Amino acid sequence: MDPLYPFVFAGLFSPGPNVILLTTSGALFGFRATIPHIFGVAAGVGVIAAASSLGVSAILLAYPVAALVMKLAAASWILYMAFTLWRAKPADPKARQVAKPFTFLQAVMFQWVNPKVWAVSLAAAAGFGASGTLLTEALRLSSAFSGINLFVCLFWAAAGTALARLLTTPRAWNIFRKTMASALALTAAMVFN
Repeated sequence: MDPLYPFVFAGLFSPGPNVILLTTSGALFGFRATIPHIFGVAAGVGVIAAASSLGVSAILLAYPVAALVMKLAAASWILYMAFTLWRAKPADPKARQVAKPFTFLQAVMFQWVNPKVWAVSLAAAAGFGASGTLLTEALRLSSAFSGINLFVCLFWAAAGTALARLLTTPRAWNIFRKTMASALALTAAMVFN
């Protein structure tokens, strides 16, 4: 088996912005309403992986200081999101009626500012390149990221939908939120692998 696949699976399955957003969307809005978000994440992650393979990773490899700055910025952003999630107020039942799940386009666009996706895709482009042409490698990374992430997204959205049955009190939502925030904070270290 190509070692790229377990790496991509581990990088995308572990808690991060997409996992938290999809699990929360599944819990708040249900699985069916989260489907555009699921497909948007899978498509957007594939685009980022292709972009990484087509040259962003080469630039970062050529300039190690730029790579370090990007890693520090990504880890800082992930820690900031974890801190914000940790301190968030319990879910307001009225907010569920007003809020809406991500659309397909919103989910695709979110990947451009998702530091975890950039970190995993840059690491994959740098560490798991094969001997194909530039275009072949871009397609290989894009299809691996999109294909694997589709199943990851389906899992987490379904998990959120199932969790909604258990999260019936503000205390339960608080425990869920703090657990997700802690897991998200732990993913900051993955940026440096």
